[in-house]
Amino acid sequence: MTSRLPRTGRSDARDNRARILHAARAVFGEEGLSAPMREVARHAGVGPATLYRHFPTKRALITETFAEQRRACHAAVRDALTDPDPWHGFRSLIERICELHAHSRGFADAFMTAFPEAMDFAADREQTLRAVAELARRAQEIGQLRPGFVVDDLILMLMAHRGLQGTPPAARTQASRRFAAYVIEAFHAAPETAAPTPLPPPPRLQLTDPPTPP
Repeated sequence: MTSRLPRTGRSDARDNRARILHAARAVFGEEGLSAPMREVARHAGVGPATLYRHFPTKRALITETFAEQRRACHAAVRDALTDPDPWHGFRSLIERICELHAHSRGFADAFMTAFPEAMDFAADREQTLRAVAELARRAQEIGQLRPGFVVDDLILMLMAHRGLQGTPPAARTQASRRFAAYVIEAFHAAPETAAPTPLPPPPRLQLTDPPTPP
């Protein structure tokens, strides 16, 4: 009888952990990172003490909650950089980033604003931006990407893409795909038209400080 208790306890702990992560994906996915821990606990059907026993800090919960999205982001960067066609790699990376952000408001928040002390997400963001810069250089060399493109253009695009979070979930993915398609079309070089005079590079944007509306 006593030999079964540890196994039962471990099973209960695993079940609680799974429920907490499932709830966190739902709560943070729709409400963003501002959602309180107690809301995650309520959604999971566990007490706050159980939640904090598994995840002592909100940072720990967020990091584990979006582990799958982080792996997908890493794969998207890797696939894009190894694509023999740099323009195709550039396009696919934008499409996959938009898809990841559309599926979860919380992941978009963590990626864009670097949730306090969430160094893992800050590193992911920098890796992605470096990949975009390298792909942009290659795509410009073959004449497929507009010569005036800079990495800050991607940041502006992602800031605008966050506006889709107000779209009902059922329509959000399709809206995100259309948004990505329009952005890619805007970035594509148009060889049949004269290249515009390049503008001076814009000031460096801060992801945590979106532009103030007029």
